[in-house]
Amino acid sequence: MPERIDKDCLEELFNNHSSFVYRTAYFLTKSNVLADDITQETFIRMIKKFHLFDQTKPIEPWIYRITVNITRNMLRKQKIKKLFGFHYNVLAEKNVEQSILQNEMEDHLWKEINLLPNKSREVIVLHYYLELKLEEVADSLNIPIGTCKSRLNYALTKLRNRLSKNELFKVEQKRKGRELDGGKQSYF
Repeated sequence: MPERIDKDCLEELFNNHSSFVYRTAYFLTKSNVLADDITQETFIRMIKKFHLFDQTKPIEPWIYRITVNITRNMLRKQKIKKLFGFHYNVLAEKNVEQSILQNEMEDHLWKEINLLPNKSREVIVLHYYLELKLEEVADSLNIPIGTCKSRLNYALTKLRNRLSKNELFKVEQKRKGRELDGGKQSYF
């Protein structure tokens, strides 16, 4: 890629990465409007900062790092606006649970993921939902791989503990156990 970004290069980058940038922002904000704004801001920032990009490295982690940083800033601004009484109407939009997750267990899992701290949720979303390798997640978040693994382990441990206490998941585990036993037991 050239040191200065031209129209064709930008168009190619946008076509190749805009949907991934949007999905990342949407998973982290649960808002179509914020995800659109973040996608636009990401590409604007890419144009302005392209001269800082190290062309010996892949561009994807750089793009996703910009996306995550802009998302964090937007979420911070939303919190500040709430403190001063300016409410953003996220309820008018479809919930991410309704549009992404299909069944009740997945819905509950997503709710549990949303209860995690932002740093843990970012790692879960980037690794499991957007299918980035841990090295790519670490690079995108600009953290060491050990920190990335630690955050992932923390998040998974929290999710396991919360979900093991959930009756819905206990019923599902019993059902799976009966399938293995020939289906002779009842659910309750």
